[in-house]
Amino acid sequence: MLFSELGLSAELLRAIKEQGYQEATPIQQQAIPFVLEGRDILAGAQTGTGKTAGFTLPLLQRLQELDPNGRQHRVRALILVPTRELAAQVGESVRNYGRYLPFRSTVIFGGVSINPQISKLRKGVDIIVATPGRLLDHMQRGTIRLDGVDTLVLDEADRMLDMGFIHDIRKILKALPSRRQNLLFSATVSREITRLSADLLHSPKEIQVARRNTTAERVTQIVHPVDRDRKRELLSQLIAQGNWRQVLVFTRTKHLANRLSKQLIGDGLPATAIHGNKSQGARTRALAEFKNGDVRVLVATDIAARGLDIDQLPHVVNYELPNVPEDYIHRIGRTARAGQDGHAVSLVCVDEKKLLADIERLLKCDIDKVIVPGYEPDTNIRPEPIMNGRNRRPSRKARGGNGQGRRSRRAA
Repeated sequence: MLFSELGLSAELLRAIKEQGYQEATPIQQQAIPFVLEGRDILAGAQTGTGKTAGFTLPLLQRLQELDPNGRQHRVRALILVPTRELAAQVGESVRNYGRYLPFRSTVIFGGVSINPQISKLRKGVDIIVATPGRLLDHMQRGTIRLDGVDTLVLDEADRMLDMGFIHDIRKILKALPSRRQNLLFSATVSREITRLSADLLHSPKEIQVARRNTTAERVTQIVHPVDRDRKRELLSQLIAQGNWRQVLVFTRTKHLANRLSKQLIGDGLPATAIHGNKSQGARTRALAEFKNGDVRVLVATDIAARGLDIDQLPHVVNYELPNVPEDYIHRIGRTARAGQDGHAVSLVCVDEKKLLADIERLLKCDIDKVIVPGYEPDTNIRPEPIMNGRNRRPSRKARGGNGQGRRSRRAA
């Protein structure tokens, strides 16, 4: 279906055309008409399917209908996201699609000075894209008013719950008008998401463009069994021999992300790390260098990588499997975006067999296992325990149940 058949305004269609799009994706085809009708939505869609435009475009049109001349400049739409990178990505989409409309938008997140954000808010904005922690900071300072919000969007809601944002979200909800449109978008739909939707949404339209908790069809998945102390050697060989020019590599910890990127540089592979302890400026530079090809390998943790939008990213590597099976779907969803083909490789040692079994149980399929010649696992090696390692969701402390966790969330 063409965007021109979805009832969007001429200004939006012009902006869509300039972005190089003509045909709407399945999630966009289903979501846009219901958002335009003012319906609440619970939408489950894999990453890379275009769900950001699925709520951004009709949100902008509804603003256009309510305030054609854009004279009010008060917060009418609030988009909550879990990470800085996703906030920046969604904010860019709002600007690109709304370039011919008179509305102001801004992005607010932690890790940067709050003063420029306060300055923009004082001038008046119509749309805010925010991480929960920094939004609460503004609410406590009295620098933002949310009593005029007509539309609330929770994007990547599953990840926000995984990161322990539920209490922050509930505080924010109390500051919003009771009569509003609510749009909940999530790549995976868990019991927690179902419970949240029951509290938040009113007679919602449920949209599911693929069966729950599945990976993109165009991703080729493979597991290479390997000893834990030979993973880095195998990774370097795969990248060099395969002439992989752009590779996103996932680790579980910030420390390993730093160490692995330095080791890859020592192997002659330009690499950098991105994670929550990096300043926003460093994270932005690392991503820019990766996108323009100056850096060949980007080593990332799950929190930092959520929301990375890289056109035609061909390769994703799980250097370590995630503790939470759903995070596997999010990780490999960084590739095979917008109809492109993708390649997802997992380097799995004996310690991670249970994690792999949990992932395959979630996907309801077995992932092909291929032993690379020369890297046959030693059957005498005993498994070691994994941090947070009952292979379930991280502990309350790890999710941010204490003061330290709250500081880490506020920095997102």
